Amino acid sequence: MKSIKQIAGYYKRKFGTSNPFEIAEFLNIEVIFDNFDKCSGCYLFMKNHRCIFINKNLEYRDRMLVMAHELGHAILHRKMNCYFIRNKTFLLTSKIEREANRFAVDLLIDDKELAEYEDKTVGQLSEIFGIEPALIELRLKE
Repeated sequence: MKSIKQIAGYYKRKFGTSNPFEIAEFLNIEVIFDNFDKCSGCYLFMKNHRCIFINKNLEYRDRMLVMAHELGHAILHRKMNCYFIRNKTFLLTSKIEREANRFAVDLLIDDKELAEYEDKTVGQLSEIFGIEPALIELRLKE
C-alpha cells in the first residue's frame, strides 16, 4: 500500500506540477468558486462526478491549501462527501481529515524545498510556507 506522501508525489510527477488546481483540471474534477459563510471548501461525489467547491473569498495561500486538502479527498476518498471547515478541521481527529491534510502538505511542500529551511522552527516554516503550524508539524513527521 502506498503512503499518502507517495501518492502526492505520483500526481506531482505525472502532471509536472504541485498546483492542486492544475492537477484537478487534468483529472477532470470540476472546481466551483462560491461565497460560503463558514465553509472554506468541500468535496462532493455525485453520479460518478467529482466536484470541489472553494470559497471565493479566501486569500491565495488559503485557497491553495484548501484546494490541496479537497483534492486529497477527491483522490484518497473518491466516493465520500467531505467538508473542510477552516476553524475546525485542524482539530478533528477524523482519519479522513488527517489524510487529506497530509496529502495537502505533501503536495504543497516539496522535500527539496523543506531541506532548504532545515534550520528553521515550525513557526518560521509556517510563515515561509503560509501554512498553519499544526500542518507544518504534520509535514515534518514521516
